[in-house]
Amino acid sequence: MSKLSTPLMVVRFALVAVLVILVGSSGVLAQDVAVGSATATVQAVLAVTATAALAFGTVYQGIPKSIANNNASAGIYTIAGQGGAGVSVYMQLPDYLNTSTGDDRMVVSFSTSDASMDSTNNVDPASFGSGWQNTNPHTFPSAATVGTVGQNQSAIFLGGKVIPSVDQAAGAYTADIILTVAYNGS
Repeated sequence: MSKLSTPLMVVRFALVAVLVILVGSSGVLAQDVAVGSATATVQAVLAVTATAALAFGTVYQGIPKSIANNNASAGIYTIAGQGGAGVSVYMQLPDYLNTSTGDDRMVVSFSTSDASMDSTNNVDPASFGSGWQNTNPHTFPSAATVGTVGQNQSAIFLGGKVIPSVDQAAGAYTADIILTVAYNGS
């Protein structure tokens, strides 16, 4: 090999390298990139409150006593959250009220019209606004909402009936009523 051929080979190699770079970069120039985004808005947290107990008051042996869902003694539960958002409502109702010592119990029952759900921010069972009146507390309407658009609260009013036996023990009786509410996406 001559001394002239080595620089010529370097020049040729450099030219080939430049051509490869230019040809390779032309493919890069034909590409493009777009950046999009994903968004979400989390709705207001639900707050469920047992505002007033279903209070049967004084009960006499052998005499059933009913409280209507529009009575001042009705149970009151409030649901606050995103106004107009659909919710699923489930109420776990007891079959009995028990004494604090657990040595006696009294039957309690709930009919298919013992609940009302007011969607107008109203918390007075005697002055029902709008919503679902005289509904089944075991199966709330699938169209239930937290208030309406612009109003962020609903209230549930619960009535029921206690049936003391003829030899019901004297004393105070209680039971838990559990209300579960969840957004359902509607």
